[in-house]
Amino acid sequence: MEVVNLGLRAFADAVAAQGAAVVHVDARPPARGDPVLVRALTDLYSADLESANADVTGRLDREVPSVVDVRPAIDVVPGIGDRTILHAGPPIVWEAVCDPLRRSMRAAVVAEGWADDLAGAERALTGGQVELAAANEHDSVVPLATALGPSMPVWVVDNPAGGTRAFAPLGQGPGDVAWLGRESAAAVERLVFLRTVAGPLLKEIVSRTGPIDTFAIAAQGVQMGDDVHMRVQASTNLLLRSMLPAIAALDDAVPLAAYLSANHLFFLTMAMAGAKALTMSAERVAGSSIVTTMARNGTTYGVKLAGDRRWFVTDSPPVEAALFHAGYGPPDGAPDIGDSAVLELVGLGGAATAGSPAVAAFLGGTMADAARVTGDMRRICAAESTRFKLPVTDFRGTPLGVDVRKVVETGITPQVNTGVLHARDGSGQIGAGVATAPLAAFQAALLALAEAR
Repeated sequence: MEVVNLGLRAFADAVAAQGAAVVHVDARPPARGDPVLVRALTDLYSADLESANADVTGRLDREVPSVVDVRPAIDVVPGIGDRTILHAGPPIVWEAVCDPLRRSMRAAVVAEGWADDLAGAERALTGGQVELAAANEHDSVVPLATALGPSMPVWVVDNPAGGTRAFAPLGQGPGDVAWLGRESAAAVERLVFLRTVAGPLLKEIVSRTGPIDTFAIAAQGVQMGDDVHMRVQASTNLLLRSMLPAIAALDDAVPLAAYLSANHLFFLTMAMAGAKALTMSAERVAGSSIVTTMARNGTTYGVKLAGDRRWFVTDSPPVEAALFHAGYGPPDGAPDIGDSAVLELVGLGGAATAGSPAVAAFLGGTMADAARVTGDMRRICAAESTRFKLPVTDFRGTPLGVDVRKVVETGITPQVNTGVLHARDGSGQIGAGVATAPLAAFQAALLALAEAR
């Protein structure tokens, strides 16, 4: 006798325990049976969204972002003022800013020269003398708790096919640095180093190398075990190898070389800027159900859809599937933070987890666990990448284009590979893991899309 079980796995387990053959089908009502969401799904699956969705995924898949320059943010980032700090996630007021981001902001204010010390920086921030703005609303993305001031150098990434230009800061590196929620003298010194040393030298390097095809490097990195989010060592090494002749030609390359040699995440922000240039192009397509923004500031989590400028916001979740440094655990971790989830929208990060043994360690330690993350992403995406291919899946493309309809229908939300910062004491990074995006933001976006049809 063979049994096919629909729905609750407990029934299948009971049949199997009696020695019978059983096939379990994980059937459940769409949108958990919520009648309002089911009605919206019915309307949206009946609507003609496929042409717009194909346009969006085509832009995400085929357009080519390239680094063309390194410049101070004030010179190139649209709308940034001379007393503005850009942060990750949806817009936020100082009173709601989480502890690690507050520390990073104070360090940035001192590095900008707006205050002599952290106490003065606190007064400037609480007194409204510094404008806080969401990086995503200024064609930019920043990782983790980065606070980007106007003098800080940024990657300038052009996407000629989409007619977009995006920006991201240079990576600060590991250890005692502000993007990890630190505000020490060393953290401020690193920001000053980026402005006075690394930025000008990298500008000279890019001028010598010419445009850097960001996703050509990322595609090779994926073949070498990177997810190009939590793990970017291969991509970083490929980038530095391509830069090596220009680095060697510098008059004094030693300080820059020391910084680069210790920065295994150096490629991360370049990849983020490339992804932002693509999602900005995708945002121009109206009538699509594809997600073009996922961003979190440690307090709230925001989602946007193609063709819609509105944020759909809910609370930022904890990073649940995580490995912590010795002496730390889940109660110590700050909620999910950073704009780096833009990578999951273009076929990297969680979408590429199946090919990254290093990331698998955070998910239970087996490649089957990593494959499950990518498999879940396939269930909620509209297409597959033609440039990011996973050797472990017979070179199948990574899932691409998160479809809000599929997210709400299945209850599966994107999983984002990320670091974990201390929630309270300024310890900095205390672990890394995989954060599950909150469903509520996607449900709100779906209902708004259905209402607009």
